[in-house]
Amino acid sequence: MDGVLWQDSRPNGDLPQIFADISAMGLSFCFATNNATRSREEVLEKLAGFGVVAQLDQILTSATASLKYLSKRFAPNSQIYVVGTDSLRQEVRAKGFEIVTDEHPSGADVVLVALDPQITYQKLSNASTLIRSGARFIATNTDRTFPTPNGLIPGAGALVAAIAAASDQEPFVIGKPQTPLFEQAMDFLGTKPNETLCVGDRLETDILGGQNAGCLTALVLSGVSTLEQAQAWNPQPTIIARDLTHLIYD
Repeated sequence: MDGVLWQDSRPNGDLPQIFADISAMGLSFCFATNNATRSREEVLEKLAGFGVVAQLDQILTSATASLKYLSKRFAPNSQIYVVGTDSLRQEVRAKGFEIVTDEHPSGADVVLVALDPQITYQKLSNASTLIRSGARFIATNTDRTFPTPNGLIPGAGALVAAIAAASDQEPFVIGKPQTPLFEQAMDFLGTKPNETLCVGDRLETDILGGQNAGCLTALVLSGVSTLEQAQAWNPQPTIIARDLTHLIYD
């Protein structure tokens, strides 16, 4: 959604009209994002703020996918240290896990890393120390940057890279370009890969992930990746468009 539908608080086009026309075409859609800073309820609220009507089950995030993964592999009450937002911590608690706090950073079974706008050196230190002590290193996503109206700023991948360097371990990554989000999206839509168009603004996550899942892909140039980068990408995206408006109407 970031870079495709909006740049922070600025919409990319007339979103209510775009999605009304998509529905009028008889097409179904869902929203899949690597952004783990907001809960699905908060994403739904942001969509509504732009005038887009959606249902909660249409929203898939790397946070919900990560928690689904953890719930299958770790018992309730397992100890999770979260580098991320309060919303992510609330989602972790809602799944029955215990939060390892910065005041008592020990005994973690998992270190879960996402974008954290309140990152500190102490959090980076706690995360890397816990991983060195045996905690499983899980990253919601590895987007290096995050698009805003003022340009690109550090994304979750920047924090993941710092913790990987300090812990000498690489994470298991849940979000794009891995396939779980795409598989969940197709389960929701009831479509096969050749019936599914993945629309994204970043080649190394959205487009690569869609290609990994066997989907058709559309790169919009309203976010991170440029036309020059897209032309050098192999295999090429199925479609390259200036933005979502041009993708839908041209």
